[in-house]
Amino acid sequence: MFQIQTIRNDFPALHQKVYGKPLIYFDNAATTHKPKPVINAVNEMNSLINGNIHRAFHYLGNVCTERYEEARETVRAFLNAPHTDEIIFTAGTTSAINMAAFSFGERYVGEGDEIIITEAEHHSNLVPWQLLCERKNAVLKVLSVDDDGRLQTEKLPQLFSKKTRLLCIAQASNVLGIINPIREIVATAHAHGVPVLVDGAQGVVHGGIDVQDADCDFYVFSGHKLYAPTGVGVLYGKRKWLEEMPPYQSGGDMIASVSLTHTTFNTLPLKFEAGTANFTGVYGLKKAIEYIQNVGLSAIHDYEQTLVRHAVQLMQTIQGLHIYGTAAPKTTVLSFNIDGVHPTDAAQMLDKMGIASRSGHLCAEPLMHRFHTQGMLRFSFAFYNTKEEITATVTALDKIKKMLI
Repeated sequence: MFQIQTIRNDFPALHQKVYGKPLIYFDNAATTHKPKPVINAVNEMNSLINGNIHRAFHYLGNVCTERYEEARETVRAFLNAPHTDEIIFTAGTTSAINMAAFSFGERYVGEGDEIIITEAEHHSNLVPWQLLCERKNAVLKVLSVDDDGRLQTEKLPQLFSKKTRLLCIAQASNVLGIINPIREIVATAHAHGVPVLVDGAQGVVHGGIDVQDADCDFYVFSGHKLYAPTGVGVLYGKRKWLEEMPPYQSGGDMIASVSLTHTTFNTLPLKFEAGTANFTGVYGLKKAIEYIQNVGLSAIHDYEQTLVRHAVQLMQTIQGLHIYGTAAPKTTVLSFNIDGVHPTDAAQMLDKMGIASRSGHLCAEPLMHRFHTQGMLRFSFAFYNTKEEITATVTALDKIKKMLI
């Protein structure tokens, strides 16, 4: 059985009050809270095991280096990547995408070449490609979504041409919650000779991925959406691309040899890890992955889906409430509007009741334009949330509607 109370006891942040009310935290798509094993690991690293990695020959440096590289193997196994040197630690999803956009772009994208994205991308998987296209005088093509929020994958083949260099797509939408058919999309792209970058920020925490099964060329995600510390993330890339791509940043640890006239670069993955790494955050990421694996990924998925079904059932009782993204399968993200209620007004009133939600354009303005709205209200659940919290929140939402209309 899913031991929800035992799990909740592992997350200290859940047991606080906001404006005198017990916290109900439904902003997990933005960032998740951290369990005690992660908090304890970070505290230990900060208070005791602190020494720069890959440089020192003293005890603390050696221990930090061992933990850092152990974390790389943990991530490799978690993604089922073939090789540890294909796992590059970054500052997060945004950092990883910018790294890929610069390095891949420098090596493979030229004037008149094309990059394909989708209409449902987070700004972090849109703006870096816009900048690349501006820098290289390349062309950005867009795959649209239908009224249900589903990608119009039947239109994808016609977007490819001999000049297409990369397809960039989210595993799951941070607005619609819809999980995209990544394996099928990758297969279509590969049939046209085009590599694929998958933004896993919202997918890695809801079911994860097997990068060999999906056959994606790049995969990125953030630790802080996976119950790990902020400031740490991952770029997975196939060796054949990473070995050819130039480094994104330069400095210490990414060099093999330096003279005043020439520098040679280190081997993978260090070629892409310039400077002092966030070894504390990386070790926290390792502990976060171990924590959810101990709970059980399938158990987490099944429990989270009961939360979504419960929420949808209750929210449908509120007249004038419209949920965006009705296609299946979905993560725990529910974005919606209520006729006559501004989403930010509702979010502010929920906050005063101790309920954390998200409102606005949700870092996806093109998707707001697609659905003809200025913004949305978003609930996003984690496996430490409960049906009771959802019931209380929907009751509060109905009261807010009656107050504002």
